Amino acid sequence: MTKNLDKSGLQLIAKNYDLFFIDLWGVVHNGIKLFDNSIEVIENLTKNGKEVILLTNAPRPNDPVINFLKTLGLNKFFENVFTSGEAALKYLISDLKKKKFYHIGSLRDYDLFEKFKHNKVSNIQDANYILCTGLLEMHDRKSYLNVNLDFYKNLLSDNILKEMVCTNPDLVVDKGDTREYCAGTIAKLFEEINGKVIYFGKPYPPVYNLSTNIKNKKVLCIGDNLNTDIKGANIQNFDSLLITDGIHKNELNQMDSNEIFQKYNVTVDYTQKILKW
Repeated sequence: MTKNLDKSGLQLIAKNYDLFFIDLWGVVHNGIKLFDNSIEVIENLTKNGKEVILLTNAPRPNDPVINFLKTLGLNKFFENVFTSGEAALKYLISDLKKKKFYHIGSLRDYDLFEKFKHNKVSNIQDANYILCTGLLEMHDRKSYLNVNLDFYKNLLSDNILKEMVCTNPDLVVDKGDTREYCAGTIAKLFEEINGKVIYFGKPYPPVYNLSTNIKNKKVLCIGDNLNTDIKGANIQNFDSLLITDGIHKNELNQMDSNEIFQKYNVTVDYTQKILKW
């Protein structure tokens, strides 16, 4: 049975866990500002000797994400950050470093392949594989209502024999009040036309193991996304806390929460409107 922590706060259950995976976008910030209550939670957890990993499906290595957090005003906890891009980079360097790739994503994601940028090709037909970090520059930062996904289907339809590496499994993200598509949406389109995708990030297990040693630790995953944060916790048999004022806010306002959990085929141990100590 799902327990709500709005009145009691996270402190009620914090003593039960050794390791906390906390999502960044939607829990610690919204792409525009930090959430002070979440920073207080991280401070209290670390003061109480708890391990905290700020695990995010950002398609870039750790350092660019840390720099972004600094622009939002964060001045600590940088050693706790681990991204899906960082996890993907290990694979790209070890397995695909010498192969040519076509990049679907923004210019700001170029940090991901800085070490092998000479392998980037401008024509998808010349690529050995497709690297998807998000939407192309012409669609980047547009509301998802204004993006024509048929463009991507047409782009990919003649290249389904090429493998796609997706560095952000999220389907959408809310930047302030604006919803935007993420790389996961493009990857799902590719799968719909029988393309093969290798994912890095939540909910897929490798990102948890690469970020820290999880052996013999009691773990709580905190996030606002049922498809990634909560599904990932379920796959790993970790407990989960859903932040309800995040990506599923409108659904949760319109439907019974148990129906929504069944819709996404997940189990949620705890809910909280915003992360609060």
